Amino acid sequence: METKYKNMLVALVGVSTDRNKIGSKMFMDLTASGFTVKGINPKNGEISGHRIYRNLSELGTRPDIIITVVKPEITEKIIEEAKILGVGEIWMQPGSESKAAIEKAKNYGIRVTYGKCFMSENGIW
Repeated sequence: METKYKNMLVALVGVSTDRNKIGSKMFMDLTASGFTVKGINPKNGEISGHRIYRNLSELGTRPDIIITVVKPEITEKIIEEAKILGVGEIWMQPGSESKAAIEKAKNYGIRVTYGKCFMSENGIW
C-alpha cells in the first residue's frame, strides 16, 4: 500500500532499545517498509544501527509527522515541543492519546489522528 507518509520524515516517540516493546517493533517495521523514521526516547541509545534521539529538538530538523506510542501524559508534553518546532501533524497510537492531548493539538493547529493504528491504517501490519 502506498501512503503519503512514506515521503515524509516521521518522528516515532517511544522507541526503546528493548526489541520486545511496541515502539521498537513499529520502528523496525517502518524502517523495513521504506519510511524515513527517527526514534525518540529520553534514554536515547541505538537500535539496529539507528540512533535514538533524546527529544524532537535533538533531531536538528523538523519532522513532518510525529507518532506517539507513549503514556498520554508524555504525549501532552510532546505536543508542546511539536508546537515550538512547527510540526503540523501528530498521530496518537491507541493508548497514547488523552482528551487533553487531543484538544491541545487542535488548539495549536496541529492535525491530530487518534483511535487508529498508524501501522494498520497504512498497510504495514
